Amino acid sequence: MKSRRTLLIRTGLGSAGAASVPGLPVAQPEPGARPDPGAQPEPEAAEAERPVVPMVPRPPAEPPVVPAPSYPEPPSTTGTAPAFQPLFADAPGLNWAGPGDSRSDAWVAQQPSVPQLPAALPAALPVAVSSPDGTELPLTARDIELIRASLAVVEPVADRATAHFYALLFLQHPEVRSLFPAAMDVQRDRLFRSLLAAARGAEDPAALRTRMSALGRGHRRYGTLTGHYAPVGECLMQALARYAGSRWDADTELAWRRAYRLISTIMIEAAEEAARTSPPWWQGEVVRHERRTPDVAVLTVRPDQAYPFRAGQYCSLETPWWPRIWRHYSFASAPRPDGLLTFHVKAVQAGWVSNALVHRAAPGDVLRLGPAAGAMTVDHAAGADLLCLGGGTGIAPVRALVEEAAEHGGPGRSVEVFYGARHAADLYELDALCGLAGRLPWLTVRPVLSGTGPAGGALTGELPEVVGRFGPWEGREAVLSGPPAMVRRGVGVLLRAGLPAERIRHDLVGEQASG
Repeated sequence: MKSRRTLLIRTGLGSAGAASVPGLPVAQPEPGARPDPGAQPEPEAAEAERPVVPMVPRPPAEPPVVPAPSYPEPPSTTGTAPAFQPLFADAPGLNWAGPGDSRSDAWVAQQPSVPQLPAALPAALPVAVSSPDGTELPLTARDIELIRASLAVVEPVADRATAHFYALLFLQHPEVRSLFPAAMDVQRDRLFRSLLAAARGAEDPAALRTRMSALGRGHRRYGTLTGHYAPVGECLMQALARYAGSRWDADTELAWRRAYRLISTIMIEAAEEAARTSPPWWQGEVVRHERRTPDVAVLTVRPDQAYPFRAGQYCSLETPWWPRIWRHYSFASAPRPDGLLTFHVKAVQAGWVSNALVHRAAPGDVLRLGPAAGAMTVDHAAGADLLCLGGGTGIAPVRALVEEAAEHGGPGRSVEVFYGARHAADLYELDALCGLAGRLPWLTVRPVLSGTGPAGGALTGELPEVVGRFGPWEGREAVLSGPPAMVRRGVGVLLRAGLPAERIRHDLVGEQASG
């Protein structure tokens, strides 16, 4: 017999529609309406101590009808454009990250309850070294030396230091627990190690600002507020003090506090700047779900409002089945007039999000999308020839770049695509790419198979090595997308072939491979 939790989560086709997203108000009956004969009776007073099981909406008998896109119309001749009406106009709680860290909470309508936190960092975190005009300056050479010396002691025991850090954070500041997923096995190392890596690279202000600005903008989707940075900083100092041993003294603590103040200031400024122009996340309704292979699905998603992005970028997705667990997926198409987004998802072993998107999602389900990110974009105005390597579902951003290149055109430009997989059945996008190549004379598509079995006219071997047999690639812009090992090997092959590093683009994002 199935457990009660299983029955709660298995809600059927299109079960995560807008009506079952956290924060949405529960529909109230009309005055004088007759009670639903199938409704559950109110618990008796004697049963008040029994655990209350949240009710789950019944699954629809048929897939929901997808309404026509609701996007702004062109300006009228009178000079005034109609006001934009988002798809989910009746959902005031969509852009909210409230409390709740269990799977069943995804189906319970709750009212937003954000803890009151200080608006700024307290004086306990001293400011970074500043110039007379108040602008932030890089850390001193002595600060960097002290930070690196303490890191050498902490990193071998980073697992214990990380566990201690989160224990302190959740014990001393339980209000921040709701910002994290219920299962911390993946998230546990991410924040702590990101802070350590940022402190290690603090001697390069430009690179640090670029990296931490992106991190600050991305953390908006978790519901992170300015006041959260102070508790994190204090618990970080306590964890470092415990595990840095004899390397921790007053000077080392001051260096770390300066580094953290610099890091948090960059993140806060980037988040506040982004908040002026965009929401922390978008809601996206699944309007099409196609299974291309047993473990690969192509999802078409319509966001609730205009979503800006470029071909070659990616965004993070959250499903209602695994709240507060986000994974990165590349856009598989260039921006379209109808505003629809396309993603290629492969279900990986123990991948919570990927398996939910491939095996569970259906038209009518509602996902959350973080802002677009990634530097794997191409300057089409320069007109450089492109070399694209796509392995598995890594073909998604390559397909988007090909579409974008077709829109910009350009005489004399060529695009060569090497599409790799283990077996021919895994080249699920090959027919579509070959169809594009038949219409675009500047596009060449070469399939590559690395596994056993009939090649069927495809090249054989590992994708990076096969690309190395062609060329020369001088003067090209190279784009690589796929499994991290393939991307790293491909970068090495291209560097040895004489292609400079600044002309090689990729996004090695650990979350994309983690499911």
